Amino acid sequence: MATNRIVAIEIDDEGRAPATAEIEQERRVAIFDLLEDNSFALPVREGHDPEEGPFNVTLAIRERRLVFDIRSEDEAPLAEFHLALGPFRQVVRDYFQICESYFDAVKKLPPSQIEAIDMARRGIHDEGARVLQERLEGKAKVDHPTARRLFTLICVLHFGG
Repeated sequence: MATNRIVAIEIDDEGRAPATAEIEQERRVAIFDLLEDNSFALPVREGHDPEEGPFNVTLAIRERRLVFDIRSEDEAPLAEFHLALGPFRQVVRDYFQICESYFDAVKKLPPSQIEAIDMARRGIHDEGARVLQERLEGKAKVDHPTARRLFTLICVLHFGG
């Protein structure tokens, strides 16, 4: 098993509004997908030996910042970094709007229209992953699929739970 990976992830939603059933389902699916397949590494930092995984990660929003708390499997602290939420706001908002449209479309539109909305949804999801990879530069290295799954969890944390 690769060591540069996340083996446990927790969403610290203390003080946040209770999650809706839909958001809770998104959370479960994103966590399952993330733990099944991901690539996560901490870069070599000046004055530190390289940190090797596997990693336990906690995501939280504290004082209007996205917090990544990275620990070893035995819970020894390895890194903590805080990202401003501003760069995520628009893409998170767009993602939730397109998801609402998609879920409404599934109930009443023909497959061709659903497919078009789903393509737009995937495009916004890719944009969110790109923003996350940019914000993590120099802090953690993640591949695109891992960034997509983490972006889903950021959305879940940001909007309801």
